[in-house]
Amino acid sequence: MTINMDHIRRAAAEDLNRIAEIEIFNYRLYFYPIFRSDRYYFEEKTVPNLTAFYANEPGIVEHTAVYDDGAVKGFVRVNGEEIEKLFVEPVLQNRGIGDALFCYAVDACGGKRLFVLEKNSRAIRFYERHGFHLTDQKKRVDDTNEFLIRMEM
Repeated sequence: MTINMDHIRRAAAEDLNRIAEIEIFNYRLYFYPIFRSDRYYFEEKTVPNLTAFYANEPGIVEHTAVYDDGAVKGFVRVNGEEIEKLFVEPVLQNRGIGDALFCYAVDACGGKRLFVLEKNSRAIRFYERHGFHLTDQKKRVDDTNEFLIRMEM
């Protein structure tokens, strides 16, 4: 499958529900097993709540790009040089969509650094394949014993 960078576009307000849905599915699949918080992942972190939050948060739409080839299949958010979020619909992963979004974040948006969950070895390997490396900078995830590690070019 060939990924066309032409499928990446700036997000619009109409995309927020789909962006929230992709993020929620990824959080439940990859982060719930680590954090095990039913209240957070099934009561607080819901598509309607996240969509409403994003709709009222300045800069979210402006800093987000989506992969859209007829359906929004992933998104990336870059604020300054920080890649804040990169998610692809779980059932569509390993098809080059994340690669395209990440290259867009770096090449078109100037992304040079990000934080990744220390236990997310799959994401760390993905970023390393794209030329990023781990640094010694860590920060604790609020109210947990888990850490985010900074990666940069």
